[in-house]
Amino acid sequence: MISIPRSSKSVKIDMDYDVTIIGAGVGGVFAAHELAKIQERRKGMKPLNILLIDKGKRVEERFCPLDLGESCSCAACAKYIGFGGLGKSEGKFNYTNDFGGGLERKVGSENAMALMDEVDAVLCEYGGAAAADYSTENPVLTERARQAGLAVLTTRTRHLGSALSTVVLEKLQRYLLSRIILSFETDVAAIQLMEGGGFKLELDGAEGRRMLTTRKLVFATGRSGADWMAAQCQALGIGQDSVRVDLGLRVEMRGNQLDAILGETFETKLQYVGEDYMATTYCMNPSGRVIRKHQDGMVMPDGQNFREREGEGSANLNFTLFVPRYFDSMEAADSFARGIISGINRGGERIVAQRLEDLKLGRATEQGIMQQNRVKPTLQVDPGQLADEVPELYTKALLDFLAALERLLGEPIDEDTMVYGIDGKFYAPSIETNEALETRVPGLYAAGDCSGVTHSLSQAAASGIHVARQLARQLAGELPEVTGE
Repeated sequence: MISIPRSSKSVKIDMDYDVTIIGAGVGGVFAAHELAKIQERRKGMKPLNILLIDKGKRVEERFCPLDLGESCSCAACAKYIGFGGLGKSEGKFNYTNDFGGGLERKVGSENAMALMDEVDAVLCEYGGAAAADYSTENPVLTERARQAGLAVLTTRTRHLGSALSTVVLEKLQRYLLSRIILSFETDVAAIQLMEGGGFKLELDGAEGRRMLTTRKLVFATGRSGADWMAAQCQALGIGQDSVRVDLGLRVEMRGNQLDAILGETFETKLQYVGEDYMATTYCMNPSGRVIRKHQDGMVMPDGQNFREREGEGSANLNFTLFVPRYFDSMEAADSFARGIISGINRGGERIVAQRLEDLKLGRATEQGIMQQNRVKPTLQVDPGQLADEVPELYTKALLDFLAALERLLGEPIDEDTMVYGIDGKFYAPSIETNEALETRVPGLYAAGDCSGVTHSLSQAAASGIHVARQLARQLAGELPEVTGE
């Protein structure tokens, strides 16, 4: 058991639970939802006591003071933590095995796609069908891209946007509140294995310090709970593997620059493989804007879809070109990323940008030149020289990728294209699990991005459904059926 400091708060013993899920991101939410639905379908099944815990707030209470121009002193960042997790932000569900994690390596390719189809069905059941889905599959483009030295990663996507995501999550939350117990703004301070199976949890929240026991336990804390997860894995003897960090430059170009390849598709995902790196486009936003993203005390350039704000979109298109790197530990990965991003931020919210022509020529972009730029930046930034602020890997990857993109387009990329430094995407270490996503500790499962298996909303939610079904099978054999119904 992890030792914790004692407090003066009263300690009480709570009721026993059959399943406790720690983390109410999409992995935890879809696991809880599937368990509740299984109970509805199986009338002879003993009713399960299910608890869903999150250190954040209910979905309707999740807002960031920074978005209102206020200072932030939140203990848990409402942008990332709380009911729905990252699903509340952009709500982009990509149903594919081409990217977004490796769930298919655990459950098989066909099963992974079937689980993601069920994720989409749940979203539509709670209002997600208001956003039409679309496919990026295009065989002609795929072949043209291959000849230019690029790969096209395909997906079917349902892009809810933050407004519709909130509506869907509120309906999901309402359903779960009628079926299970939810505990918000609650920390899990300690976990102890019990003799004969099961777990004892020590919680700290608004109700004070309390203890409970549970037969089965699901970790679904996402990337935001990585430090907590590392401590639990160490205490429980669960191995963790390498840690991935994606950093990349965000590109803002003329809105019609990619018309030749987008066609009827809202966006596409392209990948370029260099000698010692792989670079992939991410978060493409036609008619979108570049905005500031606050995460773990760092400020990065992010993309916002034009549907995320009132009024018409911009005249630009933006995306990030991410390059993954792997580290032996969370500490090493965070140190690397934080060193670069914090250096750019300079203790504030600074983001640096450079014209593409200046980047190629190795000269700094000056304020006067940027004001005359044909591609008008949609974010107020400091003009500068990216080579002085980011490792060469990221500028080289971008220039190599853009050269291949020019071959695909059959035209040069506009020299007034803006390049922002630097965006980041962070992952939890992968942990040891079997095909059921059960760890080496019997009855302890990992769902969503905290497992290191999934890296997207769709795969995280699918893993939650998968774990719920494994739990239901286990519990069906352990608990007596209800008779006389």
